[in-house]
Amino acid sequence: MADDETTLHRLRTPVLDIAYHEFGPASGEAVVLLHGFPYDPRCYDQMAARVAARGYRVIVPYLRGYGPTRFLSDDTPRSGQQGALAADLRDLLDGLAIGRAALVGYDWGGRAACIAAALWPERVRALVTGDGYNIQDIKGFAQPLAPEDEYRFWYQYYFHTPRGQAGLTAHRAAFCELLWRLWSPSWDFDPQTFARTAVSFENPDFVAVVIQSYRHRYGYAEGDPAYDAIEARLAAQPAIGVPTISLCGADDGVGPPPARDPDRSHFTGPYERRLLPGIGHNIPQEAPEETTRALFDLLEGERSSL
Repeated sequence: MADDETTLHRLRTPVLDIAYHEFGPASGEAVVLLHGFPYDPRCYDQMAARVAARGYRVIVPYLRGYGPTRFLSDDTPRSGQQGALAADLRDLLDGLAIGRAALVGYDWGGRAACIAAALWPERVRALVTGDGYNIQDIKGFAQPLAPEDEYRFWYQYYFHTPRGQAGLTAHRAAFCELLWRLWSPSWDFDPQTFARTAVSFENPDFVAVVIQSYRHRYGYAEGDPAYDAIEARLAAQPAIGVPTISLCGADDGVGPPPARDPDRSHFTGPYERRLLPGIGHNIPQEAPEETTRALFDLLEGERSSL
């Protein structure tokens, strides 16, 4: 079964009507590509078809609050907490009858992928994660960082205020485009590239999910009780044992990678960290070849080539 960016599939889970794109043969080994904030599946346009051409079944979903993905009930809290993102991924795998998949993700999507690899390793064959160990240490968020690190998170503190919520509501496209420029200073994207993604921010739940996500991680918003059990396990900062490659953009404007890997101790299985010169935060869209190569290296080893 082949697909293109105009074809949309839908899957109803217990919580969401998840919109996703699918590429490659339905009988192929599954690969799930997960976007972050403020991005959408367009970040994988240069990668998905290439992976599918190798015989893999490639699934690229819209996360909760993005694009055509919708909540089934008005009563469901519009949570963007990490436990919710991970549960959505597990529900997606269950609904598509995928027992085990390779996962690629960064930012929010990387968080969901890391959690799945840590809590349900039997479901994850391999992991390509943007910027290492993405599981939040919510208790640790109470400790301030050095000032030179704190200033890069200005947008998160802005979201903690009513003014920030109103600002994102009124200027969501302009706000997200600013973050693209700040976070990927070496990426010369054109207006059309941004516009293709910006439509996903018009989701009616986008603002609510984003605001809750950034407030919850600092303890300023309650989580959805449905994910309390997952959050309790994440508080222990569980290790990841599946084969993993961490990709870090050397020019990442929000989280520049230190020379020494701060996340190595969180990975107990085969693990490699790769620094990507000239690449910012939006790793798969800025570096599709390097991201694809990392995936093939994990899945195919010495047979890997582009």
